Amino acid sequence: QVQLVESGGGLVQAGGSLRLSCAASGRTVSSLPTSWFRQAPGKEREFVAAISSSGGSTDYADSVKGRSTISRDNAKNTVLLQMNSLKPEDTAVYYCAADRTIGIWSRRRRLNAYEYWGQGTQVTVSS
Repeated sequence: QVQLVESGGGLVQAGGSLRLSCAASGRTVSSLPTSWFRQAPGKEREFVAAISSSGGSTDYADSVKGRSTISRDNAKNTVLLQMNSLKPEDTAVYYCAADRTIGIWSRRRRLNAYEYWGQGTQVTVSS
C-alpha cells in the first residue's frame, strides 16, 4: 500500500507563508498524480491543487490560484505545496492524496477519485 505523510503545517500570521510537504512510502510519488485537499471544521474537504505524475501539468482551486505553487522534488520523492499570502480562511487540515488509476488526471478534483490519503497537517492562519 502507498502511504503518504504530510508535514510543514503550523501557525502563521495572515500574509505569511508555509511550505507543505507530502512524502510517500511504498512507491514513489513521482509515479502518481498527487493532489492537495483541505478541510476546515464543519466543512467539506475541498480541492486545493494537483500535479501530474510528470509534473508537467498543474491545477489550482480558484481560492489559492496565484498564491500557491505545487511542485515535485523527485530526488526526495516528495510533492510540495508552497502557500504565500495566507489568509485566515486558509485555516484547515491539509491532506495529500494520490492514485494510480489510469485516467485519474481527468478526475483530479474529485475526492472519491483518490485511494491513498495522508493523515493531514494543520495549517492555522491568525488574523
